[in-house]
Amino acid sequence: MTPLSPLIIRGRTLLPIVQGGMGVGVSAHRLAGAVAREGAMGTISSIDLRHHHPDLLEMCKQNPVQATLEAANQTALQREIIAAKAISEGRGMVAVNVMRAVASYAASVQTACESGADAIVMGAGLPLDLPDLTQGVDIALIPILSDSRGIALVLKKWMKKNRLPDAIVIEHPGHAGGHLGVASVADIPSERFDFARVIEETMLTFDTLGIDRTQIPLIVAGGIDGHAAVRRWLAAGASGVQLGTAFAVTQECDAHPEFKRILADATPEDIVEFVSVTGLPARAVKTPWLVRYMRQEQRIREKIGTKPQTCQSGLNCLSACGWRDGIEKFGHFCIDTRLAAALRGDRATGLFFRGREALPFGSAIRSVRELLDLLVADIRPTVVA
Repeated sequence: MTPLSPLIIRGRTLLPIVQGGMGVGVSAHRLAGAVAREGAMGTISSIDLRHHHPDLLEMCKQNPVQATLEAANQTALQREIIAAKAISEGRGMVAVNVMRAVASYAASVQTACESGADAIVMGAGLPLDLPDLTQGVDIALIPILSDSRGIALVLKKWMKKNRLPDAIVIEHPGHAGGHLGVASVADIPSERFDFARVIEETMLTFDTLGIDRTQIPLIVAGGIDGHAAVRRWLAAGASGVQLGTAFAVTQECDAHPEFKRILADATPEDIVEFVSVTGLPARAVKTPWLVRYMRQEQRIREKIGTKPQTCQSGLNCLSACGWRDGIEKFGHFCIDTRLAAALRGDRATGLFFRGREALPFGSAIRSVRELLDLLVADIRPTVVA
């Protein structure tokens, strides 16, 4: 079998596989460290990692003000990066995913830089100021975008700051889980998100801007379900692929076993799209809470209207929140509370983000090593659990 070309980011040679960041606490040090140890890029989600640290939770319980909660989360992020780097044993890369839409994004970038992360991956908004936040730091910068227009905008802005992305993740809203990079659900099927089209248009943008086509690796994300898909997109011009849900159901994933079981057992009919508190569409498993919320969504909108509500988590985590700020067209619930419930495996009240595609091992929970063997070399376990 012809070996796959490696993914090279900032001088580091990696397997062409990236584990996507998943919050709240789903991708923390165990998962990211295990992926990096195998020679790929593992990613810690910077969102609300205090749930993995009982002492920080107790500190927040004793003094539940926003400053304490935010300080706890930055401490948790620092701990998780250090722990992931220890697990990685110097192999691969440990990245930190930071959502631009989160109010504390700048603090998380600083923590990632100071704690020894190898890369910062930023989505959920245009990361136009990321070069400014990382000046003088030897760290890879990787924006997540969905179409060539967004890529061109980021490239032009960053070039004025004398910086280019070290890679670009192209996320397809039609397949990815979690928050989707489109303005509305109606935009999801748009052909402008097709990987082949985005790759081709981005290469032309490189030419126009005088950027060597080989200088910035393109990593496609969404709908990657096995070795054949990896080979297909590498042959089409991508340098790597990113997966989220497939890593969320590995043995090393930092979430509760019941969280993994809910994602692994979900059928296509169980996966739905809805408008999240960020105002963006999202994709998740149809659980009891989500079914109730979607059934009552219109009534909730009419009842709340534009009346601001008290932040349920105390974090005030989002820069714009439909529930807290009373934004009528956004979703109206506390996303931090729901994702924290999912992390605990609480099927009744949790929000379980999931991609649309079938998983490489069906409903089986496998190791990171076995998943990477399948994706890179089409090697399957002898016995399927």
